[in-house]
This record gives sequence, C-alpha cells and structure tokens, in this order.
Amino acid sequence: MANMNEFGLKPKGADLSKIGLSNMGDVYWNLEPAELVEHTLVNGQGVLADSGALAVDTGEFTGRSPKDKFCVKDRTTENTVWWGDVNIPMEPAVFDRLRERMAAYMMGRDTYVHDAFACADPAFKLNLRLVAELPWSALFGNNMFLRPSKDELTAFNPEWHILCAPGFMADAKVDGTRQHNFAAVDFTRKMILIGGTAYTGEIKKGIFSVLNYILPQDREVLSMHCSANIGKQGDTAVFFGLSGTGKTTLSADPERRLIGDDEHGWGANGVFNFEGGCYAKCIDLSKEKEPEIWDAVRFGALLENVSFHADSQSRVDFSNGSKTENTRVSYPLEHIANHAVPSMGGHPRNIFFLTCDAYGVLPPISKLDAGQAMYWFLSGYTAKVAGTEAGITEPKTVFSTCFGAPFLPLHPTKYADMLGKRLKEQDVHVWLVNTGWSGGAYGTGVRHTRAMVSAALNGNLDKVEYTEHPVFGVKMPLSCPNVPQEVLDPRNTWQDKGAYDAQADKLAAAFQSNFEKYRSNANGETIAAEPKTRGKL
Repeated sequence: MANMNEFGLKPKGADLSKIGLSNMGDVYWNLEPAELVEHTLVNGQGVLADSGALAVDTGEFTGRSPKDKFCVKDRTTENTVWWGDVNIPMEPAVFDRLRERMAAYMMGRDTYVHDAFACADPAFKLNLRLVAELPWSALFGNNMFLRPSKDELTAFNPEWHILCAPGFMADAKVDGTRQHNFAAVDFTRKMILIGGTAYTGEIKKGIFSVLNYILPQDREVLSMHCSANIGKQGDTAVFFGLSGTGKTTLSADPERRLIGDDEHGWGANGVFNFEGGCYAKCIDLSKEKEPEIWDAVRFGALLENVSFHADSQSRVDFSNGSKTENTRVSYPLEHIANHAVPSMGGHPRNIFFLTCDAYGVLPPISKLDAGQAMYWFLSGYTAKVAGTEAGITEPKTVFSTCFGAPFLPLHPTKYADMLGKRLKEQDVHVWLVNTGWSGGAYGTGVRHTRAMVSAALNGNLDKVEYTEHPVFGVKMPLSCPNVPQEVLDPRNTWQDKGAYDAQADKLAAAFQSNFEKYRSNANGETIAAEPKTRGKL
C-alpha cells in the first residue's frame, strides 16, 4: 500500500488491504462525475454524445449472464438460499481463490473506488464500497446508488464490497466458473466479485440480490422489483411488471412524483427506493414518447452500447439496435425534474400488476383479493411478441416469479407471503392491468392503459359494480371512465366466443403448469386463487 499514489476524497482509516488488495497503481477515491468522465475520455474508453452524456461500449456482454451468477454455499446460506438455476452454489474455497486471483490481477493497475449507500430509508441504509478497474464503472456507481455528503464520506465505513474487474478473465478449470465471466456473491464475507464482463447491470443487480436476501429475513422488509410514485395527496402507488409491460413509462407520470423506477422496499414506514438513480432502456428513445428520460440524458449520464448516426460522431441514433436491443442509460434521480425527495413514500394505496397479454384473454383492468395477489405475484406473467425476429408474430408466454426471478436468493413464497401480509395490514387495492390487447389477440385488439390506471388512482373504481371472470376469478368492473364498456369483459369483444374460451383455458393451463414448482410451499389462500379451466384443451 505504501507505494501507491492515492487521490480524491479518501475516508479516514480506509484501507483496501483489508479485502486483500495491495500494490496497485494509482487509486482514485470518490472522484466527482466530471473527473470520472475525463478519465474515461483520456483513457480512450468512451466518447461524449452531443447531449453531454458519456457513451461507452461494454464489449462482449451487453446484458446480464444468469448462468454465470454464483452464490457461496456455507453455514450462512446453506438452508436459506433457494438453490437451483437462479442461485448456483459456489464453495467458499473457490470464492477465496477467485478473489486472490483478482487481487493479483489488480496489482499495478489504476483503480477507482466509489463509496455509496443503498436504501433511502435511514433505518435500513446499507454502506457499500465499489472498487472498479474502469472509471466509468465508478460513474455508474455514482449514478445508481445513493450519494453520501462529503462529511459522510470522511467517516465512511463500508459493510459490503464490490470488486469489479472486467479485464480479469476467469479460467473455468482453475476458478470453478462456467466460463471466463462471472458474478459471485458471498453473504458471509459480504463481498461481490464481478469479472470478465463490463456490463454495469451486474453491479446494480448484485446489490439488489443482497438486499433481497437481507431485508426480508433480518428486517421484515419486503424487497420488490417495481417502480413507485406518489400523488399530490401523498398517496403512494407501486407498479410491478416484466420488461415491456410499461412499468417505467406508467410510473413517470407528470402529475405524480417519481420515487424510483426499479427497486424498492416496503417496510414499517412505507415504501422506499433502494437506489439513487435510474437505469433505463433507451432503444427507440424519443423526446415525444418519453420526455423525462430524454431530458435526463445529459452530462453525468452514462450511455451504454448506443450507436451514432452515420453523418455524426456524437449524435446518438436511438433506433439503432445493431450492438444490442438492450441499449441503456444510467443517470441520477436528480436528472428527473419531478422526483420525490427523499425517495420515499407511505404505505401504498394502490398496487398495479402490469401484464402485456398479447393473447387478448385478460380483462383490461381487474381487481385482485390478497390470495389472488399472492398467486399472480408468484406467477409474474406476461406474453410478448418476439418483434425483433423477422417473421415471428405469435405471442410467447413468459413467467418470472415475483416479477424478478433472477434476483431472488430466498424461496419465492417468502416474498409472496410477505406481500399478502402487507396487503391485509394496510388494506391496499391491487389491480391487474392488461397493457396488451383487449378485444382480440395481438394485431387486432386495442389498448386503454393510461385511462385505466388513472381511474384506479383517482378512486373512480371504488364504488362501481364488478363481475367475476369465470376462469381467472378476478373481479372485472362493469364501467370505467374513458374506457368503452364493451371491452371491460374481454369475452364480449371476441366474435368467436368458442375461440376465446379455448384461449382462456389454454392460458389457465399454462398458469397451472408453471405453479407446480411453488405448490408445495404455497399457502392455502394462494393455491385457492389458481385459475380454473372450463373445457378440454
């Protein structure tokens, strides 16, 4: 450590040798965003877009690699982690050897350290230290996590460490990995190792997985993969949904303040953001469709894997997905004008499960009781069209438990049971909103999403009459402002009623099949909410 040059704002007593790092090159502590941008440009690792945002390429990996995500299996985790395809076990000795080899790789290399918080509610604050090989990885950390003040940094003491070295390529035979890239978490050592990939989402989701383990078990906080906002009257709304269902778009409401767009906790005091920023998809981004995100892409923001127009070296072509359809931008919440300060709200009054049902089976909007909410939460359903593949127009059924299966260390029923408990304690309205097609399947139906969400938020659906869907059991309103009455019951909009019944039965059977892996752990109230088929398939 004595031979290293250190720059920036280093906390008192900070010592990287405590995590096995020594004899590195220059170490830069908690640099300002402008300094991190400058280092990236000088190193030739990125360019400035005409908006002022820094644009980088993440290289081989432009998304997460779920098959290369590991969790150390030891006394801490052996009987608590939900082991399987989502949580792949790694022996403690294998993790230690990997950490030692990463430390050897970092010797003589410049390093960027960023200290930050997770969890906006002070009662649950988690101190973390990101040690990164690349300056723009540290910029991502600055954007996405909560930023301490200079006074807080002076005495900062991290509980968790993230070591991120994209240039370190694992040797599968030596390191016990599947291939050269990996993301491994150790709950005993409180450390995350990321190597062989520069995709910054691994940093964000690593901490999300940590919180998904710690908070439900130790702090009685429900961790949620969702967006959230708050109205002028202080009413909090939460939006669950898989990619493409409108979660980010619907939560960015000009009439409501944004709490956060992706990761939240629900504790004794209400809902709070885990993060200090947003990590938004930006394929086909336009000022007309998403003005809040468009305006957030400015200096300090980090663009990943975007392309530029052919006649320019700085004007981003957001419609170009040649590198990946998963083009991204990270930016601090402060880049969104209408955001909540602090990033917290009370207990939610309304929760929305968003599903893009391309089959045209589900009602545009329906109300769920607590048992149904737990069932739909465990199912995490959507149906999407593979529009990026030429000639593919048939819908594809997708289930992702709790709307975030890749990030759940605990058994999904743990999260579902906590949700049911919270719903009953706080008397929350839960709405299933079909952001897909009503009045027919994909290509023939229409959408009424914004009007339905507004009606629920404004209380316009509290006193209307409801009828029960014969297969899914959800309650469908007989009227809804600004939505044609004839589409509220989807069966009425199909010319061929037999075709609707067959499609509804087929979808219900898919739910039943998907639920088998949770059935033995689910409570009776959840199981009773399972859809019932009407006829033979």
